[in-house]
Amino acid sequence: MGPLQSMARNNAWANEVLSSACARLSAEAFDAPRSGFFGSIRATLTHIFEVDLYYLDALEEGGRGRSVFDTTGSTIAAPDLGTLQKLADRRLVRFCDDLSDADLERTVITDRADGPRAERIGDLLLHLFQHQIHHRGQAHAMLSGTEVPPPQLDDFYLAFGRAPAAQAWLDYTSKEPSDVS
Repeated sequence: MGPLQSMARNNAWANEVLSSACARLSAEAFDAPRSGFFGSIRATLTHIFEVDLYYLDALEEGGRGRSVFDTTGSTIAAPDLGTLQKLADRRLVRFCDDLSDADLERTVITDRADGPRAERIGDLLLHLFQHQIHHRGQAHAMLSGTEVPPPQLDDFYLAFGRAPAAQAWLDYTSKEPSDVS
């Protein structure tokens, strides 16, 4: 497994762990105003999900572009948002699993507010993983102000202390339908 395939699985695992913790919040706590770019845990997780859809669309050359932002997640309950994120994460794992070295150099179009921009697939993936880490960290910090303790999110790569759910994602194959929990 290459680094991008591993990062896609780490991303999926971390989103699942964080989503599971957030699903234990009351609706009020999920929506409560908090310090961060988006002002609430719901808004932050919705942003992560919508941006994932935007970049997945560009990577898969789906043609939806910025229209993926037209449907708001502002009313999606935490467990449902976690389920939707998991589906997006599986798409990303599958996309990364299917990549060839030549694909990483290929460009795809991103639909930007000021017009279309060509980006290398390898660069888009690195940006997407960094985006995820950045905003997951914000949501993680927001959880500190709730009754739900922030979960450990760095037990993925090292065999020492690896969370069992992380191992399940490392063993996950996107070629077969299976449920990773």
